[in-house]
Order: sequence, then C-alpha cells, then structure tokens
Amino acid sequence: MLNKSKRLMMAAATSGMMLFASASWADGLMTIIVNDPSNPYWYTEGQVAKKTAESMGYTATVSGHKGDTNTESQMIDTAITNKSKAIILDPANADGSVGAVKKAVAAGIPVIIVNAELNQAGLAKAQLVSNNAQGAALGAMQWVEAVGDSGKYVELFGAPSDNNAATRSNGYETVLSQYPDLKRVGKDVANWDRTQGYNKTQSMLQANPDINGVISGNDEMALGAIAALKEAGKLDGVKVGGFDGSPDAVDAVKAGEMAYTVLQPVAVFAEAAVKQADSVIKTGKTGVDHEKQLFDCMLITKDNADKYTSPFVLSE
Repeated sequence: MLNKSKRLMMAAATSGMMLFASASWADGLMTIIVNDPSNPYWYTEGQVAKKTAESMGYTATVSGHKGDTNTESQMIDTAITNKSKAIILDPANADGSVGAVKKAVAAGIPVIIVNAELNQAGLAKAQLVSNNAQGAALGAMQWVEAVGDSGKYVELFGAPSDNNAATRSNGYETVLSQYPDLKRVGKDVANWDRTQGYNKTQSMLQANPDINGVISGNDEMALGAIAALKEAGKLDGVKVGGFDGSPDAVDAVKAGEMAYTVLQPVAVFAEAAVKQADSVIKTGKTGVDHEKQLFDCMLITKDNADKYTSPFVLSE
C-alpha cells in the first residue's frame, strides 16, 4: 500500500503529464491532406501548411491521397475519428470529393479547400486556388514569344478530374487561337506526371516529328517532355512551357531547356488557408468575404529566375 507522500508524488507527476499533454495539444489537431507529397508542388503545399499550423499551436499531420477518392475518404474518416479541429484539403476530384467533405462538415469539422476546386459551393468554409486562367494567359503569351506566331505544337493536359487542367487548357486556347498559323497537332492527357509526360511526348513526336513547341499544364509533364525531346535530339528546335514554378522547372529555365514556367503561389495560399481555418475555429468565420479566393500567378523566365529564393517563392 502506498504511503501518503508517494501518493502525492504520483498525483503530482500525473498532473504534470496531463498538463504537458494539454499543452502539446493546446489548440488541437489540424489535418492536412494533399494530393501526392512526392511531387514538389504538393510537398511544399503540405509542409507550409504544417509549419504554419504548428507555429500557431496546433498539432498537424500531412498525408496524400494521390488522386484516389477512396483513399481521400478514408483520410477524412481518420480526421473525424481523431477529432480534428479543421481539415485543409487539396481535393482528389472536383465532383468525387464532395461526399468526403460532406462527412467532415456533418461531424462539425470545418474544411478549407486549397489548390483544386470543389464543384459545390457552400460546403467548404473557403476555397483558395491559383488564378489559373490568369496564369495560363501569362504562360501562353510568353510561349508565343518563344515559339513565334507560326508552326506546329502539341499540348500536355493534366488530370481531367481536376478543374485546373481544363482551366489552363482553355486559357492557352484563348490566347493561341489568335494565331491562325500556330497549329496544334496533338493533345494528350498526362495526369500531371513526369513519366507520363515523357511517354505521351514520345508518342506525339513519332506522329508529328516537325513540331516546334510543347505547351504543358504543369511542370512535371513539361520536364517529361524535355527528357523525350533530349532523347530524340530535338530539344534545340522545340520550345517547352510549364506551369507551377517548381525548383526543377526553374533550373530548366536557367539552363535554357524550358522557355518559362508560371509560378503558382502555393506557399502563400497554403499559409493563408491555415490562418483562415484558425479563424473559423476561434470565431466561426474565415475573416474573408468570399468562399472562392484567387491568387495571381507570376511568370518565371531566364530574366528573373535568379529571384527564385526558395521553392515556389519569387522575390520582388
């Protein structure tokens, strides 16, 4: 049987442990779900959100659904089970992710959407995305400057389940259709992936060996295209344009292998998403008037690539 002093010591120790646990979980858990953390863009998205959440006193976890709605749904279930205070979600599918978000909302967990949109308004507390139409127009105009106003080109299209893919492609078309002597001779889906970009470019090159341009929906597909063009000995005669502003793409711009990349301000809106989630947790409101918030993109060329100070950040 424990004497009184030992009981008091144990009680004090238990109390201290409880206080420590309470302090470490002071503001609760924030769950961050991105697409694929092996992609530098989504890795940055997750890490910036995590760092911001932790700096504000939350415990934060980052996981990736890799575009699979079933995996995403399971991650939402885990967030609910773990009593997350908020979920930062880069959705797997504009339509297919709606059900998972509804589960979180029904459980009383606010959801902030980042990067890719949901096709249903009013569910998420906010949707923070790059201004893809503006970014696509920037990129297409720079691409024409690099390629010229005539020739044959091919396009690499992102994941069809992501609204960003169509928005960028439509933005390219709006600009490029003004140049009737620029002929698109191929367009293929490469799902934001470097290997698929390589494979699809190889196939389009075989069918159209005389192209002088490749315009891509993101950097990973563009880097795959560059690898295919190098292998075919055609890179010197073909201009490639990307979209994201990834470190590898900026290196390719500096090396003269990529004409440009369009920087998405993912580090900016990932941080803003966490701050708005914190505001919702504490006040019930994001502090911003509109659910959908657009963040303008920036163009990176050889002329300003040296101002790329850290991943997805371009200094003024």
